[in-house]
Amino acid sequence: MNFWADWERAIGGGPPVGAGAFQPGERLAITKGEVVYRNRLIELIQYAPTTREVCAEPLLIVPAWIMKYYILDLSPGNSLVKYLVDSGHTVFMVSWHNPSAEDRDLGLNDYLRLGILDALNVIRAIVPECKVNAVGYCLGGTLLSIAAAYLAREENFILNSITLLAAQTDFTEAGELTLFIDDSQLNFLEDIMWEQGYLDIRRMAGAFQLLRSSDLIWSRVVHDYLMGQRSPMIDLMAWNADATRMPSRMHSEYLRLLFLHNDLFEGRYQVDGRPIVLGEIRVPIFAVSTERDHVAPADISPGLSASPAIRADTIGFRIGRPTLNMSTRRLDTRGCRAKRVRGGRLWCHGWRIIRVHIHLHPPWALPIRGIRRWEKAPGRYVLER
Repeated sequence: MNFWADWERAIGGGPPVGAGAFQPGERLAITKGEVVYRNRLIELIQYAPTTREVCAEPLLIVPAWIMKYYILDLSPGNSLVKYLVDSGHTVFMVSWHNPSAEDRDLGLNDYLRLGILDALNVIRAIVPECKVNAVGYCLGGTLLSIAAAYLAREENFILNSITLLAAQTDFTEAGELTLFIDDSQLNFLEDIMWEQGYLDIRRMAGAFQLLRSSDLIWSRVVHDYLMGQRSPMIDLMAWNADATRMPSRMHSEYLRLLFLHNDLFEGRYQVDGRPIVLGEIRVPIFAVSTERDHVAPADISPGLSASPAIRADTIGFRIGRPTLNMSTRRLDTRGCRAKRVRGGRLWCHGWRIIRVHIHLHPPWALPIRGIRRWEKAPGRYVLER
């Protein structure tokens, strides 16, 4: 019975059993915030700190465009955003539009400009006297690296620091996704995307399920179908079922230029007709990788100032309040030797000690004069299906 129920839902494009009880704005993504900017690609959500004194520098978080942003703002006890505002940070979150066929011509540099650069311009208008601490998660970190190098090239000094969470800049060892992507497979995928105008949700989800088939396929077959039981729906499972599409041009550029040819790391990727050089970045970088990551393996951001590896996978380390003790590997940059440390705190605590300047000022009031409040968080784009 469970098999047929799931089959009918899959054919009809419906969510898994129980996912309807976990809707953004109701049980998930409920940290109080305001949408302060919207363009055709992003909504920018501002979250005010809940403390009497706050960190002077605002914090911009750029999630991957292949996922809904609320992986970082799940239920209240499992929300990085809630932890940050309760720790005195003013947080700005990028919420990506779920593309349709009309967005087929959006490229990677459009995501750079309409995503990160537009967001930084809005933050500068809201908090003109402060630089920005930027955090990029997964592909959002890759795009943030491009943005940081571009800003350095243009002598724009708006960034104060960069944190990269499970983000690749060097695709020499690109992880297990290389099993699915080579030139011939990419040509086939581009033909499919050209017809639709985007990469369908189910194709991306299927690839990730195959990478972790033991956990995501076979354990479910045994438990739900052979044993006839149902695992209770949780916030993370509901989020995982709420996937996004990708424009055909952008996804093709990412796979061909970055993933296959490694143009970013090797200095061939261009913005405005000029190459992007990651070595030009001059702000502190804190790069966190995960040891069991099947998508972005550890040691994929070489040469960065600090690069611990947490014993988890891309999604597993990510989302909640960073208070759990976990095994980490800390990089001894003087001798280039990796040291394993038991009981190391998660990235947010280490982040504070690597040249990120924390100052205390009175909280900024909301709304800031001259900035339109569009609506309350989580906004519209996260609800797009």
